[in-house]
Amino acid sequence: MSESGNMHGMPVGLLMAGWEDELERATIPDLEWLDDGDGSPAPRLNSDSIVYVGLRDVDRAERSALRQLNICTFTMHDIDCHGIGAVMSMDLGHLPQYDPKRPLHLSCDIDAIDPVHAPATGTAVRGGLTYREAHYIAESVARSGALGSVEMVELNPTLSDGERSCDTVELGLGVLTSLLGKSII
Repeated sequence: MSESGNMHGMPVGLLMAGWEDELERATIPDLEWLDDGDGSPAPRLNSDSIVYVGLRDVDRAERSALRQLNICTFTMHDIDCHGIGAVMSMDLGHLPQYDPKRPLHLSCDIDAIDPVHAPATGTAVRGGLTYREAHYIAESVARSGALGSVEMVELNPTLSDGERSCDTVELGLGVLTSLLGKSII
């Protein structure tokens, strides 16, 4: 667990190279499939193939891991400084360096979006992505033609009331349809 007690990034961490000693994956129940057959954990992700966009609330241990593994990150400060268009160009420009034929998996965490737009989430932190920035990210990934899979996480309609809950669900659905190719024109 992280300092906050949340599972932020833990699923990715379990699949990464470089953490074998710390994680002892082979001893974690239900993750035996990570064993490559000789009793040792077999990492499936290289840190060069991961990019985080829109970070704004990162605890000390997470920050240390991101730096230690040299994971490409774009914080909200980066988005403020450069704009979402430039950040997405850098983001998508970084990924093909790892393996240009490998499809992208996008884990779309609804709590990356500011709670003004997406309040129905368990980790609502002010200062997140705007409605348009979230759609721009989705549209950029769709235009890349590399999207292989996507998941929408942290969307929990029970954590907000009525209309605000519906707003979050509609935003999530809108982002997903943008990822699948829906565009303005």
